[in-house]
Amino acid sequence: MTDIAIPLTVAFALGFAVQQIRLPPLVGYLAAGFALHAFGFEPDPAIDTIADLGVLLLLFGIGLKLKLSTLVRPVVWAGTSIHLLASTVLFGLLLAGLGMLGAPLVDGLGIGEVAIIGFALAFSSTVFAVKALEQFGEGSSLAGTLAIAILVMQDIFAVLFLVAVGSAPSWWVVPVVAAVIVARPLYAWLLSKTGYEELFLLFGLVLAIGVGAGSFEAVGLKADLGALIVGLTLANHPKASDLSATLLGFKDILLIGFFLSIGLGGLPDLSTLL
Repeated sequence: MTDIAIPLTVAFALGFAVQQIRLPPLVGYLAAGFALHAFGFEPDPAIDTIADLGVLLLLFGIGLKLKLSTLVRPVVWAGTSIHLLASTVLFGLLLAGLGMLGAPLVDGLGIGEVAIIGFALAFSSTVFAVKALEQFGEGSSLAGTLAIAILVMQDIFAVLFLVAVGSAPSWWVVPVVAAVIVARPLYAWLLSKTGYEELFLLFGLVLAIGVGAGSFEAVGLKADLGALIVGLTLANHPKASDLSATLLGFKDILLIGFFLSIGLGGLPDLSTLL
């Protein structure tokens, strides 16, 4: 327990400190990870597990609050497409120029490698953006909803890219994904019957981690995308907002592990910064 107690204690101390100077606590959590890394703290696998669970619940909660009609709006899918294309070209040209100047890490990269790195740099962090929107109470505003929808669309593009260039997923992808979506009436009926006590929270965890993440991961797809899809199937349910609110505190605690895990990876060296 000591291996987890130490980073949690340091995270609370630095999160509290930065909050006093009106910065988001997540800045303190990141700083805690960097500080622990600097003092030679070895990350515990439990922290990565906590981080993964936090991201799963975050995506599940986004799905519960995001309507499919928002995702298919032109401002979302067209805006995301144009942004990714323009950013990929811009970053690709920048990296190619730095490579011609002999900059570290990019010297000698081919056109394909530059394009892939430029594509990767075009993405935003869903976790950071959603936490920032929640911090300023903008998560439910029109701008916040569109921003989250664009982030989700980015995740979908990322999955399509990974499927296209990576190893082919299982042949069970189509029936499993279809079954997860078609089972929506069963989820809705169970959600209506669970009440509002601990069974309510447990059912949310089962949907996000067991049904969504577990089924998608089993057929070679991203686990967090599965949690998002299951959440989307229940977005119009009368108890969807209640379930999201119930999971909120649980999810926020787990996401501390996400920020700690980033910091524990250490600061980049001088050549990487250049």
